[in-house]
Amino acid sequence: MKDYPIVRLCWFAVNALLVFSIGAILYGATWEFSTRSYLKGFSDAIVSPSDGPEQKVEALLQWMAHGPARRNVADAGALAGRDPEETLNAKRLLEVCGTATNAFVNLAQSSGLRARRLLLLDQSGSSKHVVVEVLIAGRWIVVDPSHHFLARLPDGHLVTRTEMMDPAIFHAATQSIPNYPADYTYERTAHVRLRRIPWIGKYMRGIFDFIWPRWEEAINWTLLLERESFAMLVVSILLFCFALAARFLLGWYCRSKLGIARERLRDQILRAGQVLAGNLN
Repeated sequence: MKDYPIVRLCWFAVNALLVFSIGAILYGATWEFSTRSYLKGFSDAIVSPSDGPEQKVEALLQWMAHGPARRNVADAGALAGRDPEETLNAKRLLEVCGTATNAFVNLAQSSGLRARRLLLLDQSGSSKHVVVEVLIAGRWIVVDPSHHFLARLPDGHLVTRTEMMDPAIFHAATQSIPNYPADYTYERTAHVRLRRIPWIGKYMRGIFDFIWPRWEEAINWTLLLERESFAMLVVSILLFCFALAARFLLGWYCRSKLGIARERLRDQILRAGQVLAGNLN
């Protein structure tokens, strides 16, 4: 290995990345467990476990509209918009569609509901409003957390995103909401706003749609985008897999192309354990 300084440097970098990713996984798992525990306690105080999905949604919306007094901060923009503790306890954040959606989705998931955010887009592809879809009786029903309503018609029929595209149904479902903006329409929607990614974002949707047409519907991307602890855990796991694959490929290259036999990671760990046990004895 002395004759191959670049290879030695690559090994060091890959091993360092592997150790870092393991540490990141442990940190992310601890953070996510803490977040889940916090949200579970919060949702249990609001929602009865015996309630059905519709009743759970109504309970969450009632809490958001008429819950106990919360912190009132002057600069809500300085708060972490994807931190559940902030979005659930800061009054002004619950009045903004994006952070209200974050709070609702986190509590809904902790209450046993399947929920995902839905972006309403304008003609340029920019987001004009954010709502939630909740799976009730096999249908994704529209919920607007910032305006505290579950979309339903006067006869009680719960309304889906597709139905809200009909102007008559949209009007009937929102007519009881004071001053509800008429431009919050559903002609263009998305679950993931790829255009926010610099340079390549505007091309990525077309590429993904070509490779896997149902990519956006098949996976619930909301927690990855709306909960920092979950995103941290997922990214750490992906980084670990990348580091492990890179180490495997580098080991194969050293054996096959350079004739350098590298000790397997498992053997290194076992030897380190034996040395540690010997020192303790």
